[in-house]
Amino acid sequence: MEPDEIAELRTVYVFTPPDGQSWGLTYEGLEAKLRERNPEEFVRVNDGSGGPVRGSSMHFGITLDDEQLEAMALLSPEGVSVLDCTAHSAARFALWLRNTVLPGGTVVMFNTEWGLEADLPSTPVPDATRPRIAAAFVAHLEETGDLD
Repeated sequence: MEPDEIAELRTVYVFTPPDGQSWGLTYEGLEAKLRERNPEEFVRVNDGSGGPVRGSSMHFGITLDDEQLEAMALLSPEGVSVLDCTAHSAARFALWLRNTVLPGGTVVMFNTEWGLEADLPSTPVPDATRPRIAAAFVAHLEETGDLD
């Protein structure tokens, strides 16, 4: 597959703090940032008493550049995942997360559902422009293999 074709593949992107570190993420703080963007954004917090996810979780929608994305946040283990997403959309989301939600200078690690299945380690989201971040995501997808 060509890189532009790989960039359009959809998977789950997982964003976490580096091992042993914390972003200090709270559902309330994340919801406030979402509501600043769009007061009507979908947000639901589950207390963990039922459903497939153990412990509490926050499910939410976010619209970036006219694309509606579905995402999920966990406090333990701490992280945010964006579902059914292309590399370009994931790059937009990663920039929003790092620049708007998280404290300045925060390192954001990433992996994908495919990377986790292939036992690839999480790697830092580059401190770069959206196209360079998307290129790093495409390289990661290539590394997972089985893209034929």
